[in-house]
Amino acid sequence: MLFNSYEFIFAFLPITFFIYFYLNHKRLTEASKAFLVFSSLFFYSWWNIAYLPIILTSMLFNYVVGTSLNKEQEEGHHRFSKKSLLAFGIVSNIALLAYFKYMDFFIENINLVSGSTIDLLQLALPLAISFFTFQQIAYLVDSYRGETAEYDFLNYSLFVTFFPQLIAGPIVHHSEMMPQFAKTRNKVKNYRNIAMGLFIFSIGLFKKVVIADTFATWATNGFDIAPTLNLFAAWATSLSYTFQLYFDFSGYTDMAIGIALLFNIKLPINFNSPYKATNIQDFWRRWHITLSRFLKDYIYIPLGGNRKGEFRTYTNLMATFILGGIWHGAGWTFMFWGFLHGAALVIHRAWSKLGFKLWTWLAWLITFNFINIAWVFFRAKEWDDALKVLGGMFSLNDIVLSEKIGMKLPFLTDYSVHFGQVTEHLGDGSDVLNLLLIAFILVLFFKNTNQKLTTFHPNYILLIQSSITFILAALALNKVSDFLYYNF
Repeated sequence: MLFNSYEFIFAFLPITFFIYFYLNHKRLTEASKAFLVFSSLFFYSWWNIAYLPIILTSMLFNYVVGTSLNKEQEEGHHRFSKKSLLAFGIVSNIALLAYFKYMDFFIENINLVSGSTIDLLQLALPLAISFFTFQQIAYLVDSYRGETAEYDFLNYSLFVTFFPQLIAGPIVHHSEMMPQFAKTRNKVKNYRNIAMGLFIFSIGLFKKVVIADTFATWATNGFDIAPTLNLFAAWATSLSYTFQLYFDFSGYTDMAIGIALLFNIKLPINFNSPYKATNIQDFWRRWHITLSRFLKDYIYIPLGGNRKGEFRTYTNLMATFILGGIWHGAGWTFMFWGFLHGAALVIHRAWSKLGFKLWTWLAWLITFNFINIAWVFFRAKEWDDALKVLGGMFSLNDIVLSEKIGMKLPFLTDYSVHFGQVTEHLGDGSDVLNLLLIAFILVLFFKNTNQKLTTFHPNYILLIQSSITFILAALALNKVSDFLYYNF
């Protein structure tokens, strides 16, 4: 079930909302939690019920291991140390993730290197396995550190399955989620939270179905269909995906936060105008913030962080982001994308040590263009697709300008400039370029939804704004599509 679908918006969400608060109103607290867990698992199973045993098994395993880590060890009564138990839990989680997500990739490369013909397993990737695995690894580590105390499987199930953030995050800590469910005041409807939730949900829905899905058509045409791309068509292709991913993930994050607010739960900020970043470190403080936090707390710092000299720091950065790239997908293009970001962070750190500073506009321009170019590898299904787009972006041998310009400046043909449809193979060139310009204005000069929530005051203007964005988005629901991060 998708957030951007009729069945979710007009059936699942309102039914879940009213029954949950009805049960709380009747002081059936445990029943309300159980119903929310059941609803979340129903939501999860909507795609394929075959996924359900996997997440249930993972939850039960991690609950047992986490409970064991939480309990005080009685001397002489434990065969294994807590450190060994933690290692067992982490390795088991990674093994589950690796089996479903990376086994075919591993077999493909074994076949390539050795010339063997081992059959691929053709495993279906369980929905959200990357997210609920990382979230539970964080829970085990926090339990080992004595930062959690959960002895109730129902509460733990709610922590893992809470449907607003189950599929694509944010990746939350037990300590920032479960105390909210325990608060008495959160068990009754809060009309301010409802207004805020519906407001931000409508904005997120509009971002996804009106903006992101429009860019998706052009990005798909450029990456997957067009045999070749001229200079401007290649840049339009890369920028279309850059903004598709931005509005897709930003829209999902807004919708997740908005839905959670309906239930009086505040999810952590996960997206904070990342394309305003003026350096790559700033970008990762703004993009998928909870994933960056996980990579820092559970990979970078355990590797030694910046405590063991500059060379070790650079090595740790590279390792962390290559692993981050692999987390996003089983492919060399994802790994290379992670490598590029790791290298950029190393260069940024070395540059900062020298004390040099760039003009703000130049720093933004370099950062944005690096991110845009790196996204090409993130999006491309094969190396050839990435090279096709990048080749067009940096080739001066295939420049196409509009025929109107050709009528005024015909001499440009002497410089290998052609005249015709600028964004050939993508669609209507004027639509592409106009929406790209609007996207730049929206992401650079408008307040993001986090900022809007901090100053939120219900009024008729916001009601009208929310109604318009919701209606426009609802009218576009006939082209329902998955969120991009559902694939990771």
